[in-house]
Amino acid sequence: MAQATQRVVTIGVASMEEVQDRLAAAFDGKAQGSRISFRTPQLLWNILNEKRWDIVRAMAGQGPMAIREVARRVGRDVKAVHADIHALINAGIIDRTDGRVEFPYERIRVDFEIGPASDAAA
Repeated sequence: MAQATQRVVTIGVASMEEVQDRLAAAFDGKAQGSRISFRTPQLLWNILNEKRWDIVRAMAGQGPMAIREVARRVGRDVKAVHADIHALINAGIIDRTDGRVEFPYERIRVDFEIGPASDAAA
C-alpha cells in the first residue's frame, strides 16, 4: 500500500543569491519543494523562538483553526498566542483565512549551516 505524500516545508537560512538560483531553477521547471528562508540564523531564531516553534508544531497538519484553539493546544494565554500568531503571519510562516489560522504543512525540515565567524561578514 502506498503512503500518502506529506506536505513538507524546509525552513532554513539562504542568501539572496541562493533564493534567486532556486527561483530561476523553478522557472526552468525544476521542482524546488516548499521553503521558508531567512537571511541569517539570528533572524530565523528571532522569528521562530521557542514559543512560536511550539505554535507551529501544534498547528502542523491540523488544518485551519481558531487562535483560541491554538492557545489551548500550547497551554498559553490567548492574548500572548495572538501576538505570536501575528508575528508568524507577518513572517509568512502561517496563513490567515476566514478568521482562522493555518500552518499548511504536515512536517518541517530545518536546514542551515553555520561556519566560522569570518564567514558571517561575507
